[in-house]
Amino acid sequence: MSGVMKRMGMIFRAKANKALDRAEDPRETLDYSYQKQLELLQKVRRGVADVATSRKRLELQLNQLQTQSAKLEDQGRKALALGREDLAREALSRRAALQQQVSDLETQHQTLAGEEEKLTLAAQRLQAKVDAFRTKKETIKATYTAAQAQTRIAESFSGISDEMSDVGVAIQRAEDKTAQLQARAGAIDELLASGALDDHSGLAKDDIQAELDRLSGGTDVELELQRMKAELAGGTDRQQAIEGGQGAAAQDQAPSHGTQQDHRPPRFDKQ
Repeated sequence: MSGVMKRMGMIFRAKANKALDRAEDPRETLDYSYQKQLELLQKVRRGVADVATSRKRLELQLNQLQTQSAKLEDQGRKALALGREDLAREALSRRAALQQQVSDLETQHQTLAGEEEKLTLAAQRLQAKVDAFRTKKETIKATYTAAQAQTRIAESFSGISDEMSDVGVAIQRAEDKTAQLQARAGAIDELLASGALDDHSGLAKDDIQAELDRLSGGTDVELELQRMKAELAGGTDRQQAIEGGQGAAAQDQAPSHGTQQDHRPPRFDKQ
């Protein structure tokens, strides 16, 4: 049972990983990573500011304690000068307590100064890394966008993109439907011509009527052809007759060469 559950879990993780891989946009992932780095850098800078604030507060306390210490020392001197040794001793005792506090605050101040320096250096290094990551991020995003555009253009030219595939499918469906309609129209014409289907519009004709119409049309053509031949033949005969008459007249008018005409009246012999 445990093996089956492990296998189901592995299959589920594999499918989820594949789905996430399809949904993931590297540009969005890079932007998200850059945003997280900016947030981390902001936290480091806030930490530096907090340490610097604490250091500054310690410095103010040290100045106050040192001022009080100097004041107690001066009061002890004045009390001793007036012969009040007891007051001078009390002033010096309080000054010694303040000096202990000053020593402790100086130690804390040095520690905070060291932490501030480390955090400042870390913030500078992180800032440099963030700047470098931003430059690389923009370069990767530009390269990815260009590659994506080139892929889409190549897919459009090759016809394997989703949009072009839809267009190709639509064209194929239109061509198939057109071919089907043409085949149906041709089949109906053949059935009407053969008489297998009745044409209620009265426009269709059966084979016998079509043959009669063809013969009638052929007869009209033959008659028209004979008439044209007769006209052409009549025109040719008239032309030949005219040409023949003109030739005979020309022969009558032409003189005979080598002979002389006798214009004397004819003689009649006596019997």
